[in-house]
Amino acid sequence: MMWHLIAAVFAGLGAAGIALLLRKLSGKRLPRWIIPAFGGLGMLAYQIHAEYSWFDHKQQQLPPSAKVVSSEKSEVFWRPWTYFFPMTTAFQVIDRENLIRRQAGDDQLVEFIRYRFEKQAIDHVTTRPYLMNCTTRERLPLDESTGEPKLDELVRLETNDPVFKAVCTAS
Repeated sequence: MMWHLIAAVFAGLGAAGIALLLRKLSGKRLPRWIIPAFGGLGMLAYQIHAEYSWFDHKQQQLPPSAKVVSSEKSEVFWRPWTYFFPMTTAFQVIDRENLIRRQAGDDQLVEFIRYRFEKQAIDHVTTRPYLMNCTTRERLPLDESTGEPKLDELVRLETNDPVFKAVCTAS
């Protein structure tokens, strides 16, 4: 967070410096207010760039075995440009290297952890363990403290569901 503030200040100073140079080259025909206007636009441009590149930056930090299974885009009223170009504010990942496979009769069961990353002032990560029956495409969350399945939250997935593909077709 602090580094983003410092970067935004330097982006503003750089843009103001460009405006100052343009004003000098024009023989001071450009108005003086162009310097702080460029400074503000530079800071705003940096902030927009940082917000839209957050998802790509976080993906690069993930291990190669991690698979992004969903992402959420949203609009925010204090960022009016997001109504035209929604930005990614959250995404879910499954680390395919940490899958626990079991066979129960004819059913192939896979235990996995879903990681949810949310863009906030300080990025927030939550985890939740799940059990997937790859044979019947049923997914149910596990109680985090006891590891017991929560049968009332059982969900049947489609064959093209990204979570099903990431968990059941992982090699």
